[in-house]
Amino acid sequence: MLDPGSLYTLEGTPPVLVEPHLVVALSGFVDAGSGVRLAVEHLREVCEHEPVATFDVDQLHDYRARRPVMTFAGDRWEEYEAPVLQLELLRDAEGSALLLLTGPEPDVQWERFTRAVWQLADRLDVHRTIVLSAAPTAVPHTRPSGVTASASRPELLEGYRTWDVQARVPGHASALLHLRGAQAGRDVLSVLAHVPHYLAANDYPDAAAVLVRTLAGETGLALPVDTLLEAASATRVEVDAQVEQSPEAAAVVLALEEQYDARGDEDRGAGAANAYLPSAEELGAQFERFLAGQEDDPGAE
Repeated sequence: MLDPGSLYTLEGTPPVLVEPHLVVALSGFVDAGSGVRLAVEHLREVCEHEPVATFDVDQLHDYRARRPVMTFAGDRWEEYEAPVLQLELLRDAEGSALLLLTGPEPDVQWERFTRAVWQLADRLDVHRTIVLSAAPTAVPHTRPSGVTASASRPELLEGYRTWDVQARVPGHASALLHLRGAQAGRDVLSVLAHVPHYLAANDYPDAAAVLVRTLAGETGLALPVDTLLEAASATRVEVDAQVEQSPEAAAVVLALEEQYDARGDEDRGAGAANAYLPSAEELGAQFERFLAGQEDDPGAE
């Protein structure tokens, strides 16, 4: 394996921190409702931030699979939006700090990338790593978003619900980072926000809000979520308006509400291990067709 340390460049002198948390929030594979992206954007809005290390994206990114956007202005190329994979230092209003790793999930060299991240974590004396993701689940938009979690040791899961399943699923770089960290005895907590599966392709601020709230609880940082909650409320109003126009859609939401409430999730704000129920998926498919019809109809509001 090539030297992991040559995969990134430090931006100046590394900050001296006291056991900070490292938050991994990569875009790409597991980000339903853009919950992770919206959470990252919000963190940058409410915190001061500066780069600590920048990864050499040219060694990690498949440009033909995920083509960056370029701007053409009539007779010339004007702009290129290069992908950026970066470790940043964030400070809240009280000066407390955390480290945030953001950018596109690497397409290649996962093992080398993982070693590079843990190398940086050791250099910066990271205390605990928190991996953020969001997935489509059979929950209604009329109930609070919840989270499920996995961790490198059971003690980190206190207060969280876990998935009572065993499955073989497509891998992703963040999951490998978690696995290798756990194998090395590191404290790693992965938090997955729940997004109604019929809204997974749309921005869903409620998922971002629950991720940021979880970070605040884990790190002790002052991370307000007022603007995310306002956006989430506006999203619910918009979806409610569409639901009211269709008895079929209303029936789907009602069925999901009954399923959600029967599990007691309204008290815990988390989805149950039964979130992927075939009956709910069938209902969700109907609702997806309904929403698609709304988008295709020029007269729909």
